[in-house]
Amino acid sequence: FKLPSDSFKYLGWCDIEEHDVRGNQLRCPRVREGPSEEELFFRREEHTLKKRKQVTDREKWEKRMQENWENCAELNLSFQDLGDLYQLENFQRILRRLIRVEKLWLVDNSLTDLSAIRLPRCRELNVNKNHFTSFKQLPKIPQIQHLSLAENNIMTLSGISDFRHAPLESLILKRNPCEFQERYRQLVFSSLPNLKMLDGIPKLPEDCSPPEIRFFYKMCTIL
Repeated sequence: FKLPSDSFKYLGWCDIEEHDVRGNQLRCPRVREGPSEEELFFRREEHTLKKRKQVTDREKWEKRMQENWENCAELNLSFQDLGDLYQLENFQRILRRLIRVEKLWLVDNSLTDLSAIRLPRCRELNVNKNHFTSFKQLPKIPQIQHLSLAENNIMTLSGISDFRHAPLESLILKRNPCEFQERYRQLVFSSLPNLKMLDGIPKLPEDCSPPEIRFFYKMCTIL
């Protein structure tokens, strides 16, 4: 059954022109684009939007320059509802421009793989409630200090050692399958020597792997 709001679907899309607000001045921008005319045609919903004017390449370039993502230091791109492939591509285009971002929130975006993205200055990253299944699918974050991966689908701790040389101090893996792995906390702390807190709990003495015990046997001859 259709929801009561279904009749208003896509009616809220608008493109504000001739404004002085730049992308890095927005606290929580909405970067999800509305459906194209071709998409509306295939959905038989072309009547829901007015015919858009033909945008020139120059206008597209000027609009992207106005976004100014390169100067963002803190950015919240959560809950974008990336339902179409071209919307996801536009989302990743913006992520590739975040060369100076230090704090980034990407919560609940149904993300599966950002391994092609590099965030050279990112110190805090929150990707809770996505669809990551491995640490290998995360973006390149060499300066990361606080990483939150709660409520994803990370099965094993394979690949976590990639962060061994990063200044990672705090990691959240709550509600991931890997949390039920035997000796879970010991394995995480042994892989990440700089880590001080896991799932909101500081490093405890029992989280340290016990020293390897070696037994030395001597041969004794009884006459």
